[in-house]
Amino acid sequence: MIKAKDIIKSYGNGESRFQVLKGISLDIEDNDFVVILGASGSGKSTFLNVISGLERPDNGKVSYDGKEITALSDKEITAFRKENVGFIFQQYYLLPNMNVDKNVKMGADLAGNKDYKTVIEAVGLGEKRQKYPSELSGGEQQRVSIARALAKRPKVLFLDEPTGALDEQTGRQILDYICRLQKEYDFTIIMVTHNLNIAEMADTVIKMNSGKISEIYTNTTKKTAYEIGW
Repeated sequence: MIKAKDIIKSYGNGESRFQVLKGISLDIEDNDFVVILGASGSGKSTFLNVISGLERPDNGKVSYDGKEITALSDKEITAFRKENVGFIFQQYYLLPNMNVDKNVKMGADLAGNKDYKTVIEAVGLGEKRQKYPSELSGGEQQRVSIARALAKRPKVLFLDEPTGALDEQTGRQILDYICRLQKEYDFTIIMVTHNLNIAEMADTVIKMNSGKISEIYTNTTKKTAYEIGW
């Protein structure tokens, strides 16, 4: 279980200091599929960064199965992320001097996963394994970043607008594949998105507004990636 308690996060200094997160508390169960919704500026991406250990809160605690990651040193929290967490961002963060195969293998090596080529095939890039990022479209680069995160087989997968650069057909394919992998490997999904339709796939939906949680609800009937609107 992930527990966030009284999370406060601000940016800037002096009179320009702006409080983005305003005392958020939340429990996330293991193997949950959580979607976080909110308008731009609501704090959802900042909250994702804090609970994933990418950023430290000004105040509050984040714990994984009773281990408080906000109390770890920079070196310790880096090791924690390496061992437990996967990320899929709007930016691709691919290494330009590595081809598709090597970019994905880099994630797989962190988990000792020798079967990473099946992930490349699953995201539709089997014929482009030897291509470099500069030779790919934006949507293809996003698929590489998705494959790299999934090849790591994380315990928790964080996603920030993962389908933003994808066309509808590819977006549905990727979401379906992520959900199938979750069932196979039992990991937690925490996704930030503007797409209200994707929320229909989630177990738990969290709505944020002005740095606070405004609503939490559970879907009694979940839809698949091919059943939702787009």
